[in-house]
Amino acid sequence: MTTDEAAWLRQGENLSRSTLIELFFDLAFVFALTELSFTLAAHLTWVGAWQVLVLTMAVWWTWSVTTWATDLYAQRAGLRALVIALMFGVVLLSGTVPDAFAERGLAFAVSYVVLQIGRTSTLLLATRRHPLRRRPARVLFWFVISAVIWIFGAYVHDGARAAMWTLAIVVDYGSANLGWPTPFLGRSELHEWDLVEEHLGERYRQILIIGLGDMVLTMGEVYAAGRNGPMRTVGLATTFLTTVLLWQIYAYRAGEWITTAFTPGSRRARPARKLDWDHLVMVAGIVVTAVGGKLIISHPSGHTPWSWLAVIIGGPALFLLGRAHFGYVVFGHLSLPRMFGLLGLGVLVPVLRLATPLVAGAAVAIVLLLVISPDLPDLWRPANFQPPNIRMKQLRHGARPKPRSDRPPAPGELTD
Repeated sequence: MTTDEAAWLRQGENLSRSTLIELFFDLAFVFALTELSFTLAAHLTWVGAWQVLVLTMAVWWTWSVTTWATDLYAQRAGLRALVIALMFGVVLLSGTVPDAFAERGLAFAVSYVVLQIGRTSTLLLATRRHPLRRRPARVLFWFVISAVIWIFGAYVHDGARAAMWTLAIVVDYGSANLGWPTPFLGRSELHEWDLVEEHLGERYRQILIIGLGDMVLTMGEVYAAGRNGPMRTVGLATTFLTTVLLWQIYAYRAGEWITTAFTPGSRRARPARKLDWDHLVMVAGIVVTAVGGKLIISHPSGHTPWSWLAVIIGGPALFLLGRAHFGYVVFGHLSLPRMFGLLGLGVLVPVLRLATPLVAGAAVAIVLLLVISPDLPDLWRPANFQPPNIRMKQLRHGARPKPRSDRPPAPGELTD
């Protein structure tokens, strides 16, 4: 193995925090998520929703695989240059999102394929004489297979393109969940994925903040684009409150203690894959909620079509669904307040059919407020307080528990 190859390998380095280049890379996804939300707003049909879901999963997979790469490889000049190149590719990819199922389908497919194959090929060449070269080799094999489907799908139209690109998404995600089984190379082993839980947990927290930033950007653009009367201002306040509540629902407990979901040793990859799915669902929920906020601000009064009600209620419901399973991964049990919140949002669907968009948005905000109401006393507790269930999980894993306050546990601390 040459010196250049060794420079790409993270050999026992302490990567507990995100780097500036990773935060810089995430800026491209503000643009990506904004384009996805505005594309969904322009195509509020079942077909349009499916198309945006496919595009969202493609954008997410670009972020997710890149994040795992920056976690697994050394933060050197070569990797930083690769991340900057990928960032430019994400900007190009995001610019094609609005017309990906129209005249710019080939541009979207080529951008996505070049991003995935380019990154993986670079990592394969950089580690070509190291035993870990099998890791990018397996990933590259499956990206080449999906690339054929992505490119072929760009040459067909309408439902055929959606079907082909859905198949490509299934290949990308399915091969990863199966460990990228590859002829002559076998399946990826868990010991090959020496993930750093502190770093990966922080990256997932940051992409959620990026998603919520997209909501703030969307509501600001919509509010600034029209004549700002009292109703629009109330709509802006309602949407902003929803954003704050989503952030609090994520951040409380599980968002703070995400690293406890990772088991020690070589088994970190399993919970990491679950967390990846959970954050995909939450990011998708944020994109849909941003569309609902756009409708509430721009049309606060009047009739609420079913499609509008679907995004106003469906976005927060998606977020709660992902957050509930996220809490299950971290704590080992489902959160009752979040499950009741999902039930409450479901009950609102027929009730709000005759309400205005503003009333519907306010009702959703009230449900979210009720979800976090059991957590409100904990918001005033010391920053170093650690719930007992987290401490017990750490002790079972052999980790040193973090310091906590000396006061006795309050009622409800054993729940998420």
